[in-house]
Amino acid sequence: MSAYRSPFRPEIDALEGYTPGEQPKLPHLIKLNTNENPYPPSPRVAAALAEFPVQQLRRYPDPLATELRSAIAELHGVIPEQVIAGNGSDDILTMVTRAFTDPWHAIVTPDPTYSLYPVLARMQCAPVRRIPLTPETFELPPDLESFLEGANLLILARPNAPTGNAFPLEQIERICRNFPGVVLIDEAYADFADDNALELARSRNNVLVSRTFSKSYALAGLRLGYAVGDARLIEGLFKLKDSYNLDALTQALGLAAFRDREYLASTVARVRATREQLAAAYRELGFQVVPSQTNFLFVRPPDRDGRGYFQRLREQAVIVRYFPAAPTRDYVRVTIGTPEETERLLELTRGMYQ
Repeated sequence: MSAYRSPFRPEIDALEGYTPGEQPKLPHLIKLNTNENPYPPSPRVAAALAEFPVQQLRRYPDPLATELRSAIAELHGVIPEQVIAGNGSDDILTMVTRAFTDPWHAIVTPDPTYSLYPVLARMQCAPVRRIPLTPETFELPPDLESFLEGANLLILARPNAPTGNAFPLEQIERICRNFPGVVLIDEAYADFADDNALELARSRNNVLVSRTFSKSYALAGLRLGYAVGDARLIEGLFKLKDSYNLDALTQALGLAAFRDREYLASTVARVRATREQLAAAYRELGFQVVPSQTNFLFVRPPDRDGRGYFQRLREQAVIVRYFPAAPTRDYVRVTIGTPEETERLLELTRGMYQ
């Protein structure tokens, strides 16, 4: 038998793929590791599902997601030609990296941040430049512009993940104004934040802002996201999207959730309130808590043993997220759960650190 010879490109063989958050099957699990919403989707989603005409599934879906994109455009004060929808915001990220990176056009992104960005860039054989965030505060460094020379794409998660903080909007505006390439501002957690960067997507021709339905709309299992930007950027991305990247059911249920603004506001307010209560409790126990604008907290235990805290919680069927790389290994990321889940988390934590 001849030796195995890989049919993949060398870059794919060498690629270390993105690792999604664990989906454990432990009994009596409190799952606080993947930033899912602790509350169910809008009741309008269940109603839309019950009313969905099943016979419609024999037809292809609207390839342009026209009704959904029109609703998004109306809310954000743009025209539908400035909106593209995707199979989760990861689909948007894939289109963007395919559009603007190659072996001669680098991507720039902070470190630490969402680990999918460099994976997508390496699929394009694109150079990846990492902007090291300042220790402990995880802010963009003063010499950020030195990392941007010659790059074609800058991706900024705002608020950032896994740290949870939001870079100052004035700083982001200055970067977008001075950077000659395309800036994608990934606003997966914007609904939990005090402000957002959508005005930059409306006013600047080099800025895209992406959003997801996975977090604030509690539709992580549906896979729906979108981006807003200059019509010429959006037109180019449409050339790269899969023909029918959003099925008919996703479009219908996503539209139902998107239109229920009152329910969105109420669940976001509940998450934010629990976030502040949990942050205060952690500080009382001596944890460092990075100021969060998201539905999670990034915290460092008093003994700086992030791995140990993660493991001890896991032994009690409470799952948080641990990132073992150098900038993050002292910390854990804790999704905001229900008040009952939060109380159990704190009960265990007090037993460890009081």
